[in-house]
Amino acid sequence: MVKALIVNSAATGDASVSRKLTQVFADRLKDHDSSAEIIVRDVGIEPLPHLTAETVGAIRGAASTEAERNALSLSNALIGEITDADIIVIGAPMYNFGIPSTLKAWFDHVLRAGVTFRYTSDGPQGLVKGKRALVIETRAGFYSEGPGAVLDTQEPHLRNLLGFMGISDVEFVRAERLALGADAAAAAIDAATARLAELAETELTLAA
Repeated sequence: MVKALIVNSAATGDASVSRKLTQVFADRLKDHDSSAEIIVRDVGIEPLPHLTAETVGAIRGAASTEAERNALSLSNALIGEITDADIIVIGAPMYNFGIPSTLKAWFDHVLRAGVTFRYTSDGPQGLVKGKRALVIETRAGFYSEGPGAVLDTQEPHLRNLLGFMGISDVEFVRAERLALGADAAAAAIDAATARLAELAETELTLAA
């Protein structure tokens, strides 16, 4: 049985293309394997609290106050969802050339020294092993190559954050040109949908 964790982060609710595409993957995965378990963490609809002076100590290993204990409990729950999953699916719209702050807040809670990574004499080492990640990126323009590529701080950031935890086997599926007319948007969504169906039936499930 495959267990997938889906992390949605769009602020646009039901209008979100990235949320629709993560649902496409979930549906195709269930079609292919009816026993597949899917957990959804939607930080776009239910944002996580950003770390503050009152809570950041929990992520650094201290939990002496009620606020820190609550933050540590939340962090542990989020990390537990990752640990239990075979596949982490992230719905990531591009906001101002990067990721939504809601998604950054999720990473801030799950990137914990000594838990999901550690520092060694040879540099940082990720501790989350044996996982695959699927990142579904939605973009109004075109940034995967050409002149717009230099503005893309979304995909490199996501690759670095996942890799820092030890998740280096990452598949990116992009739906671009969504604001460049109805035909361009439909073509991008159709292509992403087809790729997600392929992944649900073959590569990701076979590796889990």
